[in-house]
Amino acid sequence: MHTAINKYSLVRNATKNILCGCFKRRSSHFVYHPERISNELGKTSKKNMYQAINSAMDLVLSKDPNSVVFGEDVGFGGVFRCTSGLRERYGEDRVFNTPLCEQGIVGFGIGLAVAGTTAIAEIQFADYMFPALDQLVNEAAKYRYRSGNLFDCGKLTVRTPCSAVGHGALYHSQSPESFYAHSPGLKIVMPRSAQTAKGLLLSCVRDPNPCIFFEPKIMYRLAVDDVPDDDYELPLGKADVLIEGKDITLIGWGTQVHVLLEVAEIANKDFGISCEVIDLVTILPWDKQTVTKSVKKTGRAIVSHEAPLTGGFGAEISASIQEDCFLHLESPIRRVTGYDTPFPHVFENFYLPNKWKCLQAIKELINY
Repeated sequence: MHTAINKYSLVRNATKNILCGCFKRRSSHFVYHPERISNELGKTSKKNMYQAINSAMDLVLSKDPNSVVFGEDVGFGGVFRCTSGLRERYGEDRVFNTPLCEQGIVGFGIGLAVAGTTAIAEIQFADYMFPALDQLVNEAAKYRYRSGNLFDCGKLTVRTPCSAVGHGALYHSQSPESFYAHSPGLKIVMPRSAQTAKGLLLSCVRDPNPCIFFEPKIMYRLAVDDVPDDDYELPLGKADVLIEGKDITLIGWGTQVHVLLEVAEIANKDFGISCEVIDLVTILPWDKQTVTKSVKKTGRAIVSHEAPLTGGFGAEISASIQEDCFLHLESPIRRVTGYDTPFPHVFENFYLPNKWKCLQAIKELINY
């Protein structure tokens, strides 16, 4: 009897491992490209993205006694563990939970920032930040302008997980960055890696303007880099040219950068197409100069993002390229994006702008 049970257990465990492996493969539609190791910023250690973000907040709390971190379940470490251990180190007065009210979280953060406190607010999912739209767009973004620079809430940073995760469906997978990019006065940032996440978050916290820091949640554990242990900042408003090329420019941000990096490798290896890959890094203000300089060189451009096509930030980039690079273009500008539908669950793999869709777009533009 015991032998039979043991055999059943082995079969059950083996089946479970196979199924888990399948789900694991399906949950990631890209290959992560780690950041290059650099000794310029001192000693490094292996960290994934959520650990790098935790490290950044730890540094802020340790150096700035007038800083606080708050949000739903933040005191317990947060649903993605980004604030693990911070309440134990800095106390309940500085790292604390809030009610389930996004409008209240952001409104409270604005008030703290106006009073001079460094406020790091967490919205548990970017999909649920819409109730706070009025506070972000009509209050935070306009505070400095409407007071004639007498007052501002530049000490406010709003962190929020975004984008596809493999199983998030319509309420836990959205990329709403373009909604907020229509609001002058905000800065909007999305890192591509653990290393950039720490440096960019520290820059957001210390920037004199309110910032929204979108964190691609699929990379919380998948993105592992050699992250500097010390304090460092990365520039806002400056795009990164990750691969230099001469035939076509590929532009993305967040998770999509890794899709484009993989596509560039395939295009070069299989078709001899030289792709220039740009990580926009900052959605608002975006680095128009770097993008247009690249497109004038290559003559072709693809902008790719997970958000739907209509009204996505790719439309703004495409319009700017058309205005500034028209006489240099060898083909139409192409957007490879999510579809104009709610984000699906079982059809996520069909919805996402994966490497094969991007590769097909490259081939079509080259042969235009």
